[in-house]
Amino acid sequence: MLDKATPPRTLTLNAADNVAVAVDPVDVGVTAAGVTALKRIPRGHKLALSRIATGEPIRKFGQIIGFATVDIPPGEWVHEHNTGFHAFERDYAFCAEAKPEFVLPVEQQATFQGFRRQGSNGNPGKAGTRNYVGILTSVNCSASAARFMAEEVKRSGLLADYPNVDGVIALTHGTGCGIDYNGESFEVLKRTTWGYACNPNMAAVLVVGLGCEGFQIKRMKDAYGVEESDVFRTLTIQETGGTKKAVAAGIEALKVMLPIANRAVRETVPASELMLALQCGGSDGYSGITANPALGKAVDLLVEHGGTAILSETPEIYGAEHLLTRRAATREVGEKLVGIIKWWEDYTARARMDMNNNPSPGNKAGGLTTILEKSLGAAAKGGTKTLAAVYHYAEQVKSKGFVYMDTPGYDPVSATGQVAGGANILAFTTGRGSAYGCKPTPSVKLATNTPMYLKQTDDMDINCGDVLDGVTLEEKGKEIFDYLLRIASGEHSKSEEMGYGDAEFVPWQIGATM
Repeated sequence: MLDKATPPRTLTLNAADNVAVAVDPVDVGVTAAGVTALKRIPRGHKLALSRIATGEPIRKFGQIIGFATVDIPPGEWVHEHNTGFHAFERDYAFCAEAKPEFVLPVEQQATFQGFRRQGSNGNPGKAGTRNYVGILTSVNCSASAARFMAEEVKRSGLLADYPNVDGVIALTHGTGCGIDYNGESFEVLKRTTWGYACNPNMAAVLVVGLGCEGFQIKRMKDAYGVEESDVFRTLTIQETGGTKKAVAAGIEALKVMLPIANRAVRETVPASELMLALQCGGSDGYSGITANPALGKAVDLLVEHGGTAILSETPEIYGAEHLLTRRAATREVGEKLVGIIKWWEDYTARARMDMNNNPSPGNKAGGLTTILEKSLGAAAKGGTKTLAAVYHYAEQVKSKGFVYMDTPGYDPVSATGQVAGGANILAFTTGRGSAYGCKPTPSVKLATNTPMYLKQTDDMDINCGDVLDGVTLEEKGKEIFDYLLRIASGEHSKSEEMGYGDAEFVPWQIGATM
């Protein structure tokens, strides 16, 4: 507990800022950051350092996070009651801060123990961090049958004979019909389903359909030139003769797949084979100060070791996109990101929504006031490296280094797109305490503050709250990087230990449901 004689700690993040962040609660009448608090400032919230006139910008991180809706005196609590949001011009300065990347020679790169998949033309395939057999569905109508298959495998004890297999997982969803099979909904679901089927954490896949749905399995197979094999099977309930017969046929297919999947063994693989998905959920006022920039340091390390990191959640980089366009490798890359931002502005307007509908109530309770403030903190997950490429949802990520993928901010939908893109490990920062897992890709939870970490220690993997106590971002970033290598090598994350990940497969439904 803080000694009452000790002034509460605050952080001023940039010399241009006119607010400070309360590390400790600041009571009325207490002096902190050189001003006397006029209202109680909860921890993680903002304290005005000087007078901010109505209409003037409020600055944090040296950037605009909102505008004063009333005159704000020094010492005032700065939050929803006196802060507003409106659009303003941002300087995209395409490529201004892009620089050639330094990548360590292969012999100096860190390694992990992964599953090397079969390649082609004599080249090694991608490397997985897990070894799952998946049951995917083309439509919600086949979801129960897929689940029955996975439950029967678990109940039967069959997996005991295959110790190298991490599990048989049924990844079901709520769409697949009532869609235009010539439209965007079909294309996105097709990319997502095939992306999971060929994710390196999958050793083998069975795709189960009903038969009459809009999302026809054959159309997906034709699109990607896929043939049936011992590690890729499909069936439909209607063609097989009903649910019971389909489940029995599925079990027989799995019995063929499991021995093949079990042949995979871990071997030494360079860290350049890691593709790290970056997520944040349940963010708070500390996210952009501790866990997100610390994860950004780990991303920089991963890129230097030849690996790939995927930043996403477009509604949660809105207002910070100019920091990414400056790092774009080419103007084309930067303009693609800006085009995606404009698509989202139109998308939300058509749905009678507002880009500032985010932050969530929990985010606001944790100290975040506007989407601009949240985005500036969220973008810090991406580190400082050059933005090599920008991808649409669930597209296969082929570039190395730091890349961006367009996804919603809703974590299950966002992570589903990243895993479909090839992510074989995921890091998830949280300030309020998110409950999340991501089979077949292990999810590592990073707590932004110590009180939440101690309260939810069963869910959290790493405490980044000690950054507020003097641990440097570089030290914390190295801790995260080393921990990711351990998880990639087979150590279970907290969410894996609890069994999270079966229900978090949520493909993005962009188009109309008919």
